[in-house]
Formats: sequence, structure tokens, C-alpha cells
Amino acid sequence: MKLKFIFSCCLFIAVLGSNETVFSQTKKTVKTVTKVTTTTRSAASKQDIEAGKMLISKSDCMGCHSPENKMVGPAYVTIAQTYPMTDANVTALSQKIINGGSGKWGQIPMTPHPAITSPDAKKIVKYILSLKK
Repeated sequence: MKLKFIFSCCLFIAVLGSNETVFSQTKKTVKTVTKVTTTTRSAASKQDIEAGKMLISKSDCMGCHSPENKMVGPAYVTIAQTYPMTDANVTALSQKIINGGSGKWGQIPMTPHPAITSPDAKKIVKYILSLKK
């Protein structure tokens, strides 16, 4: 009887000890997984955003786009909700402004704007993507 009690206590302690080891390993794993990188985010300064807003107001963009409502093209807010503000998206969308295109938002093509420079197109895109709600 005494032997069974001692054996049961040893088994109980062994089980508790192994659970503590598993718990400690899990805790260590969680610490290493929590690292976050933010290198893909684009730096959109207030100055770029304001310049983009000004460039849109002086262009023909408002003939097909609206900040809040779909017109011929998508609303700026819808574009902002679709694309995060990353360097890759700013570059790709600025090229879409310059070269035009179709397919993503419907069959009506966006006319090319070759007179808009790449830096100005990027400012326009930064303004549009800053409207994300």
C-alpha cells in the first residue's frame, strides 16, 4: 500500500514537471514569434499628401473619380481600402495613372496621363491612399 502511494506521488510529480517544461517551451516560442517588421510601409509625409490633393484638383481626375462615391471609376476611398500604403503599391498605382489601364474596376479604361510626372503621380497616389477609413 505504501509502495503504491509513493509510486503515485512520483508519477504525479513527474507529470507536473513535464507540463511545466511544455509550458516553458510554449512561452519561449511566443516571445520569438512576436517580432514585427514595417519595412514595406511607404512614408507618406503630410507635404506629399497635400501636394497630391492639389495636383488632383488641377487635373481631370475628378471627371471620373470622386472621393466618396463611384462614378465612371472607383471612389478614392474604395481604392484606399483596397491597397495598403506600401512603396510597391504607390509605384504600381502611379504607373497606372501615367499609362492608363482597365480590368480591375470594370471595363471602361482609365485614360493615360503621360503629362503627369512619376513623382507627381506618386504624390497623387499617396493622397488617395491616405483616405483609408
